[in-house]
Amino acid sequence: MAEYKPKVISLTKRPGQTFGFYLRLEHGEEGHLVRCLDMGGPAELAGMKDGDRIIRVNGTFTDELSHSVVADLVRNSGASCTFHILNEASFKQAKAEGVNLSKPQNTSVANGVAKQVPNPKLCYLLKSSSEYGFSLRSDKSEPGLFMTAVTPGSVADRAGVKANDRLLEVNGETVEDSTHDQAVDKMRLAGANIMFLLADEETVMYYQSKRMKIEACLATTKYLPHKPRIIKITKGPDGYGFLLREEPNQTGHFIRDIDRGSPAERSGLKDMDRLVAVDGEDMDRCTHQQVVDKIRQSGKDCYLLVVDKDTDQLYGQGKVSPMLFWEEMKGSNSPPSYTEAINLPATVQQASQVQVREEEHKPKLCKMEKTSAGYGFHLKGIQGLHGQYLEVEKGGAADRAGLNDDDVVVEVNGVNVEQSTHEEVVEIIRDSGSSLEMLVAKKSVYHQLTAKGVSITRLLLEETSYAQVHNQESKEEARPETPSGTARERVSSVTSTASHNSFDERL
Repeated sequence: MAEYKPKVISLTKRPGQTFGFYLRLEHGEEGHLVRCLDMGGPAELAGMKDGDRIIRVNGTFTDELSHSVVADLVRNSGASCTFHILNEASFKQAKAEGVNLSKPQNTSVANGVAKQVPNPKLCYLLKSSSEYGFSLRSDKSEPGLFMTAVTPGSVADRAGVKANDRLLEVNGETVEDSTHDQAVDKMRLAGANIMFLLADEETVMYYQSKRMKIEACLATTKYLPHKPRIIKITKGPDGYGFLLREEPNQTGHFIRDIDRGSPAERSGLKDMDRLVAVDGEDMDRCTHQQVVDKIRQSGKDCYLLVVDKDTDQLYGQGKVSPMLFWEEMKGSNSPPSYTEAINLPATVQQASQVQVREEEHKPKLCKMEKTSAGYGFHLKGIQGLHGQYLEVEKGGAADRAGLNDDDVVVEVNGVNVEQSTHEEVVEIIRDSGSSLEMLVAKKSVYHQLTAKGVSITRLLLEETSYAQVHNQESKEEARPETPSGTARERVSSVTSTASHNSFDERL
């Protein structure tokens, strides 16, 4: 019996676009078919052919799944998706011979795990001294500009810059066709802070092989010091507890007048947060009324993507949308979720055991009010390592909020500080006024999750809960409400049609 090893194709699409093919289920044909490829689209350029059968989507065997389930796997994969493909002739021959295509040895990826698509990266450098800590190299024998002599522990090193990274953009402007001197001049004009789009050798080779231009909309945001926030907010009896406004001389939709103790306050929304997306749909080009209607149509639970002023300016400097963060966090190639990570390797456990394990491994979102004695904690760090740790005074505000000695500080007032210096974190705390909100994790939890590639963000709070200090508030919020009668609308990047004999999905 012949072996059938599917071809592995990884596709990447830009925000708002498709992968460039239709997924069809046809009367009289077995399998999930590739049809109607867009000429010059990602699928066609990567080598997909009309009539190919999709065997796996992101490692999930699809041949025994329904058409709608397979379409959802692709639809929910985000900006990147990995397919295992068999051509039409091989698929039909395998079926005729009774080949079990789900066997791992029949796939072309070791242990059934597809290699992650490499991405360029956005790196933000804030000069704290006279130097960034890198040099720029150009070579007549090789086109392009490259990073070199990256000083360990320097601003560049902490920002994620690596030696031999290729420089593609400076503050959102391409430098691929610039001379060495022109690129240096752009950096000097940038002043004390600068945003780079960089790609390592593997990433450059990958996109060259796909004949795709490397653009910022394909980049990872994991190195950026400020993060957008994905807020899950549950409507209470009196609504969400905030107003949405358009501000004079500013572009966008802003969160204002947050009611004390409301779902909006408990979920972490801040005054003057700019609303970027609702349930994954970009709101930047929508009217005020369209945004309001979208929130109302979300039903009881609503997911809001918001940015504070610093984060908004950061993304603006790189000329990229904060939707890039949403796509990355929701994409299939993002790090494993919190629940997946704490249960690896997968084992059969009783529900109570899993719940206890989650309780032991969850981060905490703690809010505190400053007293005459301050917040009641000291910030400390370990020389040579990123990250800040806590030393908590017993009976103080921090202690009452649920903070413990050696908790790792992940966010302060919604700003990620994992790569920040001690002085930078202290400054954020000083500027917080009379109240402070901190996302922290036990040291053991922090190291376990980061070792498994899990980003510790507020997304994890969707699968856990607030710190113990907020348990009572959460119980009050959980009271049932009268259904509004408005059908929940979810944004879909897929259009679909159906007939008696076939189904197809544009992907």
